[in-house]
This record gives sequence, C-alpha cells and structure tokens, in this order.
Amino acid sequence: MLTEVTATRYITPLREGGSLPGLVEGDDLRAYVMKFTGAGQGRKTLVAEVVCGELARRLGFRVPRLVTLDLDPVLGLGEPDRQVQELLRSSGGANLGMDFLSGALGYDPLAFPVTSEEAGRIVWFDALINNVDRSWRNPNLLVHQGQLWLIDHGATMIWHHNWPSADTSAARPYDASDHALARFAPDVAAAAAELAPRVTEDLLAEVTAEIPDAWLTGEPGFGTPDDLRRAYARPLLARAVSAHERINGLQESK
Repeated sequence: MLTEVTATRYITPLREGGSLPGLVEGDDLRAYVMKFTGAGQGRKTLVAEVVCGELARRLGFRVPRLVTLDLDPVLGLGEPDRQVQELLRSSGGANLGMDFLSGALGYDPLAFPVTSEEAGRIVWFDALINNVDRSWRNPNLLVHQGQLWLIDHGATMIWHHNWPSADTSAARPYDASDHALARFAPDVAAAAAELAPRVTEDLLAEVTAEIPDAWLTGEPGFGTPDDLRRAYARPLLARAVSAHERINGLQESK
C-alpha cells in the first residue's frame, strides 16, 4: 500500500488543473500536490493516478512519489475561497498526494527535445493506458533537474467508467497524432520490445495492490476490492501484447 501521510496544512490551490488540486504540507514536513476524492471526477481519477503512476514507476519512468494523504476537513475552515472550502469539507479521509517537484517547469517541446527512444517509451506507455491527456496543448510532463517527469494520469483507462463494455473499449486503437512527443519520431517498436514483456500478471497485481480499499468499495458488479483490482489489471495485460500495433497518427514510427 502507498505510504500514509496526514495533511497538516493547506497552502494554496493549484488552478492549472480542472479538478482544483491543492498544495499541502504533510506531517512529514514535505510538500505534496493533493488530489481530492471530493473533486468532480471522483475517486476513479485517483485510482487511475495510482495504477498508471505506480506502473510507470515500475517500468522505469520518472514519476513523483505517490502517497495517501489523510485529510481532516477542519483544515478548510479558514479558507476564504468557498470552492476550496467545499472541496476540503467533502474530501475527509484518504486522498491522493504526490511529491511537489520544487523548481520543475512545464514541458516545452521546442525548448527540450527528446530522443526517439525516450519518445517511443512514453508514447507506448500512453497507448497502453490509453492516456488522452498528453497532447501538445497539455503535455502533463515536467522538466525537473534536466530530466523528463510524467504527471497527471487521471484521464486514462477510460474503460473503467463503464465496466460492462470495458473489454470492447480497451480494444480500440490509440490516436497519437496530437501527442506531445509525436514530433520526435517515437520508436514504439523498440519500446514494445523492451517494456511489453515486463507487464505481467504479477506486476499488475503488485501495482493494483497499492490502491486503497476505500476507493474501490461499492463499485456495482464487484463483490470485493480485490475483484475490482483484477478488473483493472485485465485490460492492461491484454493491451500490453499489442499496444504498439494500436497506435495511429505517427507518420515516422513503425
């Protein structure tokens, strides 16, 4: 399970994201970007962040460390912004936190070119998880200490919003024509050869075990949190085999 941290101070909202994440301090005196269970997209967004973030980490990508942040709604009592107050009041208990990368800059492909190999690995991973939110308009990439970091995986695995049609949805192609790294001739074939064999049933069981039970309970059609964890793993295991063959829109990639 993710490390558990208690939020002790709400610092400021981060208005770049649609879900209004916040910068908070934990009882370990570290700063975290907090994403809330009470936000509009709900707990499924947090589940996607955990599954995809922890899978990325195990595949060798740089992603901020994830924790669960226990929130006492009383932290919102002194906030002057009513929207923030309501968000804090509705998000008591376990929320998601990710390490705040101080000094990180938003990714600009004109200022920070990447190799075909690195572009291929990221595009392949996004095809695996069906990430629709890594476009040139909104890369969801950070440059920190001269290296590329992956962030914001809430808009992935869209099939988990309709489990009865999940297998059909997960079988659809991935459109990479607007991908932030499409211009760098991503070598997705090399990425597939390296990464696909590592996406195993055991690895996905390890990743999904990181999801807090509280975010999995009460899902229609599933008896236990572990039943739902297996449902998250199944499409990813199937997609890994042929993710590179599902990618459309890359003119220079094979």
